[in-house]
Amino acid sequence: MKIEERSALIVIDVQGGDMTGTWGAGMEEAEELDRKMIKNAKRVLDVFRAKKLPVIQVKEVHRKDHVDFGRELDGAEGVHLLENDPYTDYAQLTYPIEGEYLITKRRYSCFFGTDLEILLKGLKVDTLYLIGGFTDVCVHYTAVDAHQYDYHFKVVTDACGGSSIEAHNYALKAMQYLQRDALITVADVESTL
Repeated sequence: MKIEERSALIVIDVQGGDMTGTWGAGMEEAEELDRKMIKNAKRVLDVFRAKKLPVIQVKEVHRKDHVDFGRELDGAEGVHLLENDPYTDYAQLTYPIEGEYLITKRRYSCFFGTDLEILLKGLKVDTLYLIGGFTDVCVHYTAVDAHQYDYHFKVVTDACGGSSIEAHNYALKAMQYLQRDALITVADVESTL
């Protein structure tokens, strides 16, 4: 595998030091899976940083008065990631460094209502590597929008976490349906060094 020069890493919603509840597992199992996903995300970040390729860190943030949640609260999610909540900040292990781009989003897709498209055009990027959470929500919606904007995308499967293992796996299948070579692993990324 080769990471092309016109690639960028999109770090999606790796916030608060853990993503407790990921995978729909028991609390202890969920916390272990969250730690593994964040450690794997750090490994991918290390490769992109070593190659001096663009890293775009995206975090979800909502206003304290909830006006920007929209239909999001109609589903399984409750109020989350409010402004000034300590869990809204980036996870320590993947915290942005000098020179990385930061985007705040209010909805699931990293493209929706943000300046991501302007940034990618300015960077002349044509391939996006996606890591973070949730595989079946924000990663999936971002991949779909990337596809519709004619970007190639790669999902680093073991550096993503879903709302459940089943949802994670179904989302990966759906993204692979859009782009047959979309699914890769941390080992694939590290092999490019």
